[in-house]
Amino acid sequence: MKTNHEIRQAVLENYRQAALRDAPGACCSPGCCSPAGLPSANEMSKALGYSENDVAAAPEGANMGLGCGNPQAIAALRPGEVVLDLGAGGGFDCFLAARQVGPEGRVIGVDMTPEMVAKARNNAEKGEFTNVEFRLGEIEALPVADRSVDVILSNCVINLSVDKGAVYREAFRVLKSGGRLAISDVVTLQPLPEAIREDLRQWAGCAAGALSVKELDQILTDAGFVDVRVDVDGRSGEFIKEWAPGTKLEDYVASGRIQARRP
Repeated sequence: MKTNHEIRQAVLENYRQAALRDAPGACCSPGCCSPAGLPSANEMSKALGYSENDVAAAPEGANMGLGCGNPQAIAALRPGEVVLDLGAGGGFDCFLAARQVGPEGRVIGVDMTPEMVAKARNNAEKGEFTNVEFRLGEIEALPVADRSVDVILSNCVINLSVDKGAVYREAFRVLKSGGRLAISDVVTLQPLPEAIREDLRQWAGCAAGALSVKELDQILTDAGFVDVRVDVDGRSGEFIKEWAPGTKLEDYVASGRIQARRP
């Protein structure tokens, strides 16, 4: 059995390399660099539901093609809200959220990879985003005050954690009353083979750490959330089959949309 430390180090190194190499799709592949012939980061994002305006609005280099969905589509962000992005990467979703919440709102991106935080901060400076900040930290122990956030976004990150209960308890802690989750993540369709569960490349590649809809529902409910909803995107197999060709990964996992509210 792989240890939690081994898994964490594999994930950290994968995203460190992604930040340094600007490799699109680093999340959704067993290694850091995308295989030749895969779509660009912008093309991948449009396939996930982002618009042409979305991909054009972020600073160059912010969109790294690391997602498995579009949490913006279910967030219903409003002007003046405080938004937190778990695993912000190059800042793509943060910058899109910043446009929606406006100058009276605020966006916080948290990432555990120093190289990603440095990249995101540079992107914010290039784009002159004054209502966005990036903090180095772990999503299991967020560097964010209690009851200070209106909406939490995340895109294909929480599955990378070995302690998802801690992640959702932290999310509950930092949300205001009535605050909500809008998350895109990978969920299992059937139990994963042991070979995938034990493969560090598949942990770093967004597959091995995925949970079922039932497991996620229970974790969210145990954390205190209400109005829990997890919807599976049946079309996501089209891009998931490119993550690890030849493994039939698309038979085991899919992209999911996770929504919940703190009462």
